[in-house]
Amino acid sequence: MFFQHVYDKTLAQASYFIGCQKAGVAAVIDPKRDIDTYLEIAKQNNMQITHIFETHIHADFLTGSRELAAVTGAKMYLSDEGGEGWEYEFAHEGLKHGTELMIGNLKIEVLHTPGHTPESISFLLTDTPASKEPVMLFTGDFVFVGDIGRPDLLEKAAGLVGTQDKGAEQMYKSINLFSDLPDFIQVWPGHGAGSACGKALGAVPSTTVGYEKKRNWAFQYGADKAGFVQFLLTDQPEPPKYFAKMKELNKVNRPLLTEVPKIKELSSADLKAATDKGIKLIDTRNKINFQNGFIPGSINIQGNNSFATWMGWFVSYDEQFILLADASQMDDLTRKLMRIGLDNIYGFVDAAKISQVYTGTLSKSNMVTIETVKANQDAEVIDIRGVAEFNSGHIAGAKNVFVGTLLQNLDKVPKDKPVIIHCQGGDRAAIGYSLLVKNGYTNISNYSGGINEWVAAQQPIVS
Repeated sequence: MFFQHVYDKTLAQASYFIGCQKAGVAAVIDPKRDIDTYLEIAKQNNMQITHIFETHIHADFLTGSRELAAVTGAKMYLSDEGGEGWEYEFAHEGLKHGTELMIGNLKIEVLHTPGHTPESISFLLTDTPASKEPVMLFTGDFVFVGDIGRPDLLEKAAGLVGTQDKGAEQMYKSINLFSDLPDFIQVWPGHGAGSACGKALGAVPSTTVGYEKKRNWAFQYGADKAGFVQFLLTDQPEPPKYFAKMKELNKVNRPLLTEVPKIKELSSADLKAATDKGIKLIDTRNKINFQNGFIPGSINIQGNNSFATWMGWFVSYDEQFILLADASQMDDLTRKLMRIGLDNIYGFVDAAKISQVYTGTLSKSNMVTIETVKANQDAEVIDIRGVAEFNSGHIAGAKNVFVGTLLQNLDKVPKDKPVIIHCQGGDRAAIGYSLLVKNGYTNISNYSGGINEWVAAQQPIVS
C-alpha cells in the first residue's frame, strides 16, 4: 500500500493519496483545488488515479474533485446519505453506509457519520494482503485529534435555522459508532489546528481510535447527552463569511479551473484605471511594511497562512480585486485563493515597485504603544477579536467588535472621538485599521501589541 498525507497549512486542511502499488491504481480523498500536487505524486509513483472520494460537502474550501476527475478520468465517489437537500447536483457514484469497494487490493468501507453535516461519511481502509483487519479511518470533519466537528456551521454560516441542535444529537450517535471500532485503527482527520471547523483541534496529523476514546473530550460524557450537546455548541469560533458560498459551490455544477492561472502585472495606468472604477486593492505585505507606507484605500490582508480565510471575509465572489504583493509570492497567493474559489484577480502590483506604480503620496498608520493605552482617558478601545477570546479576558472598558463583521457594525465604532483598536498580536488589528481608514475614519490608532503584550506586561484584564 502507498500512502501520502497532503496538508495545506493555510486552511489546516488534509487530503490523502492512497494507492495499491501492485495494481498501479490510486484514490484521493478530499482533494484541494490545485490538483497538480496529486498528479505529481501519481507520476512519481507510476500510479493512475481512478477513484476520488469526499467525506462531505465542505464549507471551508473548494474541493478539486471535479478538476481532478476532468484531468484523470477518475470517478467521483460521493455521499448519497443525508436525505433531501443534501444531494450533490452533478454526476457521481453514490455511497451509502456499508458500501464497500476495492482500489486494487485496498478495501474501502463507508460509514455514515452525520453530525457535522447530515451527509458526512468516513472511510475505513483495509490493506487486504496484509490483514483482514482495517488499518485506517479517514474521518473528514467527524473526529479530529482531540476534538470533533462542529454542528453549528449550517445554521451560523448558511442560515439553516434549527440544524445545530439536530446536528449535535446526530454527532452524539456517531461518536458511539466510532467507540465500537478497534482501538488500534489509525485516525486521519480532515483538519488540524487552526481550522474553523472545530474549537480545539490538535496539531499532530493523526491519532488512533483508542487514544481519542481516552483523551478526546467528546468521549468523556457517557450517557450525558445533554451535557455533550451543550459543551459542543459552546464557544465555537465565528465561521468565516465565505463558508456559505463554499457549501453552494461544492454541491452544484460550477466552472472548472484545472491549472493555476498566471496573473497580469499592472502598470501605473492600469492601477489608476482599476481603482478609479472602485476595484479593491488588497495589500498582502507584512503589517510593518504596510504601516510604514500604504496606498490610500487599500486593505491590509497579509499573505500568510491566514490569507485565504480573511480574504473570504472581505472579498465577495462577484467582484474583481487587485493584489499588491512580491512577484515571487503570486503563485502561492493565487493557489491560496483558488482553494476557496476566489478567482477574480484583476491583476497584481509588484510590491518592489510600489513607489513607481503609485505616483501619489503613501499613507502611514497611526500606531500607539502600551503606555498610551494605559494612560487612555478619552479614547474608545475596540477589541476586534472573536467573542470567545474577548470573554476570556479583555482590557477594562473595551468594546468587542469582531473584525470579520466590522463593516456591518461601523455604527459601534465612533467617529466623534479617538478610537484605539487592537487584537491578540497585531495581525487582525492591521486588517481592522485599514478597513476603518478606507471607510473614512481619521481619529483612529492601532495598538499592535494587543492582548499578548498587555498580559505580558502584567496589566489587568476583565473576563
